[in-house]
Amino acid sequence: MSELVADFVLRRLREWGVEHVFSYAGDGINGLLAAWGRAEDRPRFVQSRHEELAAFEAVGYAKFSGRVGVCAATSGPGAIHLLNGLYDAKLDHVPVVAIIGQTARTAMGGSYQQEIDLMALYKDVASEYLEMVTVPEQLPNVLDRAMRTAQARQTVTAVIIPGDVQVLEYSPPQHAFKMVPSSTGISGATVLPDEDALRAAADVLNAGERVAIMIGQGARDAADEVVEIADRLGAGVAKALLGKDVLPDDLPFVTGAAGLLGTKPSYQLMRDCDTLLMIGSSFPYSQFLPEYGQARGVQIDIDPGLIGMRYPFEVNLLGDAKSTLQALSPMLDRKEDRSWQETVMRNVRDWWEVMDRRAHVDAEPLNPERVFHELSPQLPDDVILTADSGSAANWYARHLKIRRGMRGSLSGTLATMGPGAPYATGAKFAHPDRPVIALVGDGAMQMNGLNELITIGQYWQEWSDPRLIVAVLNNGDLNQVTWELRAMSGAPQFIPSQRLPDVGYAAIAEELGLGSAKIDAPDQVADAWRRALAADRPVVLEFVTDPSVPPIPPRADLDQMEKVTSSLLKGDPEAWSVVREGVKAKMQEYLPGKRDR
Repeated sequence: MSELVADFVLRRLREWGVEHVFSYAGDGINGLLAAWGRAEDRPRFVQSRHEELAAFEAVGYAKFSGRVGVCAATSGPGAIHLLNGLYDAKLDHVPVVAIIGQTARTAMGGSYQQEIDLMALYKDVASEYLEMVTVPEQLPNVLDRAMRTAQARQTVTAVIIPGDVQVLEYSPPQHAFKMVPSSTGISGATVLPDEDALRAAADVLNAGERVAIMIGQGARDAADEVVEIADRLGAGVAKALLGKDVLPDDLPFVTGAAGLLGTKPSYQLMRDCDTLLMIGSSFPYSQFLPEYGQARGVQIDIDPGLIGMRYPFEVNLLGDAKSTLQALSPMLDRKEDRSWQETVMRNVRDWWEVMDRRAHVDAEPLNPERVFHELSPQLPDDVILTADSGSAANWYARHLKIRRGMRGSLSGTLATMGPGAPYATGAKFAHPDRPVIALVGDGAMQMNGLNELITIGQYWQEWSDPRLIVAVLNNGDLNQVTWELRAMSGAPQFIPSQRLPDVGYAAIAEELGLGSAKIDAPDQVADAWRRALAADRPVVLEFVTDPSVPPIPPRADLDQMEKVTSSLLKGDPEAWSVVREGVKAKMQEYLPGKRDR
């Protein structure tokens, strides 16, 4: 049998080293599905429950493998469903290629069933490379460019293939006019600023007496270099949320996450510094950076479109973090006065004591901070963590102490609900030999996490390490939005929008053949984590938590406090619980010494 276009697409993906494609079937990709059968399921077709979940799985796979994630969808609704996950990838700078079906060429423009203008629909999310294949000779160039661009620019690309094109006999481009031959592969590259720019940056950093470093995911390959620079400069290091796993939290000068979900020592670091070095991050919350004019600044970033943003930096170094820091380090003087770094380390020690006390504050029935606090010391050395958007992200950011070798991520820039569980699935396909823990709110679980449990149940027996824990914070409330209503809008909880139906997450998991437990008492939390981490299959842990425990920001300004007070006075149905839990949580910052056990 002759090779068809669909056969060639799968062959070319194999040549690029693609091992998995996350997808859901539909007649717009019937040609590809038939080709998968002929190719003996290579690359592996991973069946999601929904195209949005397929996209999130591809994002999780790409985030934790460092390779291009690939997803595929049918025309019309399938293509539409992919978009949320693809935007998540684009905004977090994750390489993902989408392969999408389209109605037959003969029907285009005829208002045919499921025909939508995919080129218009995808022109933003796949702005770096988007193409529709209309003749076989366009392949392999189109697919190669999609893969190469996604990898090189860490972004989303898309290839649209009409259904009738998929089943045409493949004909390669000829050595002829208006034919475009192609090849696979792309090498890595080192981008390094010139020496004058490096010297200018060194002058700024050497002149500083109180240096703060902010790192993001772009510094992931430069952890050792960041530590060396911090030691030379006597600096503290804060982390953007996507960079939480770049440096371990057991380094005494690492202040943890920065921003609204961040820590108090990170806030203090930025408040009091006189020099800022930002590496591999486009941290968007300028109110959590130094005041304008307070600090001199240097930024290092590989992306010219993101450098020089967020703060009036004096020197902007275009280069990859590792090579740039290696070139910069010999130009930096070692600061003999370590008093600034000692202050930073003292603030960090105080913060962890506060977090310990806050985790042990009583709540009804469970304090969500206790859930994360008890997990932290039990985390396996090679764990992969995923967190969903919502209040779970607060506790992930603040309570979990990342150690070297651990990985973790969430939807950092889009901050969409729903990726926590499918990220975990993608992570298991990337690393079937590593334990994975997804930290998910009940809103996200009801949105799409319950469906993802079906996929986990379908595939887990293939993984060499079957451990995948989905921890659900069951508080019956869309909690993050409830608190945003109170603190940002001065509005009480609006029950019709915020209250969630009661769902038995553990019971559903049991029906699917997964391990499960429902935890509603503080003394059950630590043991529940131990049992789940020792289980021989994926486990859903349903923690029944108190929605009135406040996700207190590192600095609550007067306006926020006034708005929370206003919301309570306007008849917030949980007013008394909010006051009670808020006072108890805030008090922990002012108690002397360590918590008595």
